[in-house]
Amino acid sequence: MALIAAAVHGGPAEADSEGVKTVTILGSTGSIGCSTLDLIGRERSRFDLVALTAHRNVKMLIEQAREHRPHLAVVADPACYAELKAGLSGTGIETAAGPEAVAAAAALPADWVMAAIVGAAGLAPTLAAVKRGTCVALANKECLVSAGPLFLDEVSRSGTTLLPVDSEHNAIFQVLDANRLESVEQIVLTASGGPFRTWSLEEMARATPAQAVAHPRWDMGAKISVDSATLMNKGLELIEAHYLFPVGEERLDVVIHPESIVHSMVAYIDGSVLAQLGMPDMRTPIAHALAWPRRMSTPSARLDLAQIGQLTFEAPDLKRFPALALAREALRIGGGAPTVLNAANEVTVAAFLAGRIGFPDIVAITDTVLEHAEALGAPPAGLADVYELDRIARIRAEEMVQRCGC
Repeated sequence: MALIAAAVHGGPAEADSEGVKTVTILGSTGSIGCSTLDLIGRERSRFDLVALTAHRNVKMLIEQAREHRPHLAVVADPACYAELKAGLSGTGIETAAGPEAVAAAAALPADWVMAAIVGAAGLAPTLAAVKRGTCVALANKECLVSAGPLFLDEVSRSGTTLLPVDSEHNAIFQVLDANRLESVEQIVLTASGGPFRTWSLEEMARATPAQAVAHPRWDMGAKISVDSATLMNKGLELIEAHYLFPVGEERLDVVIHPESIVHSMVAYIDGSVLAQLGMPDMRTPIAHALAWPRRMSTPSARLDLAQIGQLTFEAPDLKRFPALALAREALRIGGGAPTVLNAANEVTVAAFLAGRIGFPDIVAITDTVLEHAEALGAPPAGLADVYELDRIARIRAEEMVQRCGC
């Protein structure tokens, strides 16, 4: 398949063309979507927007559509359609609503699709884009976490080029000799440690949603910020890296790096360690994927190592942050375990943000649901199985949330 510059798993690389690139953005109102539009807006002549989609932030979608003029704007929540249609009346921009419309937008002809819908909801539209055999910039972890083998089979079948957008995976992409994976000794993903890196277990037990989403380095949505606070985000990235860079789980590692300057590293058997560095700004990895195989200018702050002074690294504390070990366990169990892990985590994070459970309950409940992963259903043999296992895991997680009595 044409995965990661057609190098990791083989396949034809994208043509090195300087023509106008047609673009669809799935999840345009999220932080990744907004950053993508910021880059496109700076070089409008290079890009033609096919479609923008959003979940229910219809006001922002209308603003984006009026400014960037896509051919189509889609809102996933049908209840928002009337507002979307009225807001874009007279613009000539087509409108649609519903999950099926989002998937249909993803399947429209486009040279490049940003897959930035957060959570399992992004799986169907991202697959729709993949099936068309285009270039997909992947910012949705759940596609690989919940349905890794199935998703990659479809990538291979369609000849899609899959480019990683997460800062860590994009960093690995930039420094990995993907044609000689046998020379890779270790792939090291870096983690900021989140807002609670130095907090005690007692302090974290009292953590509020506002504190959890206040990430010290990155500007991210609430769900991803909470995942960063638990280190589940890094656990999900570990699973994602397992599928993107098939060197084996034992050669994947995580190190805490609070400055978020080194975005990931690849160590080789000769002792060399190659790393990608840059200021913490998602526009850098997005631009790398958007312009690939070339590069494009970004407004990101430039790295000044002398001004930063020092870079620090530490091993993750698995006692205070057990989510990382939990994700690795799900990867080792295999089958439907990563699907269960992701579903339970989404439910518990939403419950925490709603004030229904405490911060430590996020991982504790997810852990308990994962313990019974094999009893929830057989390993998914198709997408329908993934959705069914996801549904059952969410029910179990919600039952446990309710038992907390919050």
